[in-house]
Amino acid sequence: MNQSGAPRHEGTDPPSPQSTMAQFLWQQLPYVVALVLAIAGVAYTNVSHQPLVGYWEFLALAICIVCVVTKWPETQGKEARLRLIWTQALHWVAVLVTMNIILVSGVQQLLPTPATGLVLLTLLALGTFLAGVNLLSLQISFLGLAMGIAVPAISWLKQSVFFFLLGAVLLIGLGITFWFRQDSRPRSALSDTNSQVEA
Repeated sequence: MNQSGAPRHEGTDPPSPQSTMAQFLWQQLPYVVALVLAIAGVAYTNVSHQPLVGYWEFLALAICIVCVVTKWPETQGKEARLRLIWTQALHWVAVLVTMNIILVSGVQQLLPTPATGLVLLTLLALGTFLAGVNLLSLQISFLGLAMGIAVPAISWLKQSVFFFLLGAVLLIGLGITFWFRQDSRPRSALSDTNSQVEA
């Protein structure tokens, strides 16, 4: 007679929280890398005062590949997969053509070099967001939204570097003060207990 109340299923243990978190982070890695590369491109353009023409084209093509790879497992059938490829290819070719129009020498002379990087990031953000809406992908839409939010954030940080540094100094000062207070509490508690013992 079987004494166990419930049947045992070997090898079907629930995944640990660490493994599910690692798997989630691994799935979000392409989007995070694309966002970091986009912001790094704007930062480099601001420092070097030279537009990175090939860099933005590479980034647009990389996001196109991420879009296709994201929806590939959900797309069934040869026709649907071919439609996914050519619609995304047309979408990103349009983004690349618009970027190259901005980089034409006549148009670029109207924009300062740091502004060119922000305009290209804005076009990349718009293309990414619209691709996410077209594919009904929350991650790709969020990536485009994050890139779009990065444009005014970078501009604001550039204009208010002094306030940013002042805030950083204040935060560091508060952190040091809090740390010294935490260090002084055990010593005062020890001196109080020693005085009570001596009394």
